[in-house]
Amino acid sequence: MENAYKKSIIVTGGAGFIGSNLIETLIEENEIIVIDDLSNSAGDKFIKGFEKRDNFKLITNDINKAGAFDSIGKADLVIHFAANPEVSKGYENPDISFNDINGTKNVLKFLKEKEIKNMIFASSSVVYGEPESMPIKENQGPYKPISAYGAYKLASEGMITSYSHYYGIKAGIFRFANVVGKNQTHGVILDFINKLKINPKELTILGDGTQNKSYIHVSDCISAIMYLNEKIDKTEIINLGNIGTTSVLKIADTVKGKMGLKEVNYKMSDSKDGRGWKGDVKKIELDTSKAENLGWKNKYDSDEAVEKAVIEILTQTS
Repeated sequence: MENAYKKSIIVTGGAGFIGSNLIETLIEENEIIVIDDLSNSAGDKFIKGFEKRDNFKLITNDINKAGAFDSIGKADLVIHFAANPEVSKGYENPDISFNDINGTKNVLKFLKEKEIKNMIFASSSVVYGEPESMPIKENQGPYKPISAYGAYKLASEGMITSYSHYYGIKAGIFRFANVVGKNQTHGVILDFINKLKINPKELTILGDGTQNKSYIHVSDCISAIMYLNEKIDKTEIINLGNIGTTSVLKIADTVKGKMGLKEVNYKMSDSKDGRGWKGDVKKIELDTSKAENLGWKNKYDSDEAVEKAVIEILTQTS
């Protein structure tokens, strides 16, 4: 390469929450090309500060459509983040997630055509559905996702592993727990903050508040995928989460405390089984021993990740 950067990296969905944090981390020493249709609520807000740099390029395009990669040349690494992250919308319109399968197909077609041998895919813990025992290991099937989003992620994993076998692609497939932190455009923390800014006396909680899940801070998530992708020499599926879980009620208490609110009435929404929405996995904890055996350790545990994210999002939205 003419530029003295360590790698040329293509990031699909790079203008979104996790992608923008990733670019902030990698931009100093790499050449970055982002392909994003800017359909997230922030548009290009989170990456605007990079657009004048010589080692950054934004291509505004929808990877679900044919020809999205036609103007892009070969790269060292493709990181595939692009997808609609609104899991709760899948019941009303499952095509939101199923259409994203075309995006994965187009990414893999591009890898094959350009003979790119290294990729990272952001999968999700929702591929497991509702496991019978926890913490759940990567090989603990059968996988029975209960949302269209989970079905999309699982289908994409299968497509990636098949291309890996066919064409010698090394893929780091990372199943994320709930990722939280700055630049979030959706999720329970942002939802609670926005609701309490409107009415600091009452907070409506989707479900019964006892939902328990592992949370990982976005800085740990990004550092982990880049570290672990260098440690593996073939396609691997790796959980990224935390030991232990954090309840929705604990998140509500954390948000309330960081906003300096005293008396807040928690109002639970109607739900027969305590879920926040159809397709909501009520309780899940990932076994992270595979990542740990490769030398990775998170800086923040689940509760700490939530607390740090609340502070960041409050600062971001003030």
